[in-house]
Amino acid sequence: MSVLSVTALNQFYGGSHTLWDVSLDVPAGSRTCLMGRNGMGKTTLLRSILGLTRAQRGSVAVKGKDVTHAPPHRVARLGIAYVPEGRGIFPNLSVHENLVMTARAGVDGECAWTLERVLGTFPRLAERIDHGGQQLSGGEQQMLSIGRALMTNPRLLILDEATEGLAPLVVAEIWRVIASVRATGISTLIVDRDYRKVLAHTDRAVVMEKGRIVLEGASRHLLEQPNELGRRLGV
Repeated sequence: MSVLSVTALNQFYGGSHTLWDVSLDVPAGSRTCLMGRNGMGKTTLLRSILGLTRAQRGSVAVKGKDVTHAPPHRVARLGIAYVPEGRGIFPNLSVHENLVMTARAGVDGECAWTLERVLGTFPRLAERIDHGGQQLSGGEQQMLSIGRALMTNPRLLILDEATEGLAPLVVAEIWRVIASVRATGISTLIVDRDYRKVLAHTDRAVVMEKGRIVLEGASRHLLEQPNELGRRLGV
C-alpha cells in the first residue's frame, strides 16, 4: 500500500483553478521528488496534502485512510512530518527544546529516531545543543528542522526546498541524511530546485506545470530527457 495517495485533486483560490485533477502516489519506503517552476502548484499541493488548504474535489489518503478534509493535526498523527520552506524552527527555544518538544513514537510504536540518533546524525546540533534557534546558521537551522521532524518517527517525511540557499558542504550533508532516513523505512517526498541532484537521490519523479502533472516516472529515466526537463522546468 502507498503511504500517500492523492487522487484527482482539484483546488481553487477565488476564481483561479490552481490544481487540475492531480494524482500522486508515494510508495512505502520510496523517495519521490516533486519538481516544477515557481508558481506551478507544488506548494498548493503540499498544503492540500497536509490539510492546511481544503481541496474542493478529489481525495487524499494516508495508508488507505481518507484525510481529504482532515485537520492538519490528524494528518500529522497518521505519520506525516513536514519540513517547510523557511525551516519554521522556534527561534526562542534551544536546539534541545526544539527537538524534544516533538518527540514521540511512530504510528506503529516504532522509536528508531531518538534524540541521541538525531544528534549523532547531525553532530553540529550536538555542539549547539544549548544554543537558541536564532543563534544558528541557516544550515544548522535546516538540520534542526529535519531533526525535529524525524523525532516524530514519521511514515512520510515531506521536505520543501530543503537545500535552498545552503552552502555546498551543507547540501551534501542534507542528501546524506535523506539517504540514511530511507534506511529506517521512512518514505520521502522532496521538493528541490536542483533537478540533477534531486533526481540522482530519488527513485521516482513528478513534474508539475500550471497546476497539472505533466511528467512522471523513474528518476533515472527523467534524467535521460534533459531537453524535456529543460522545457518544463525552465533550466
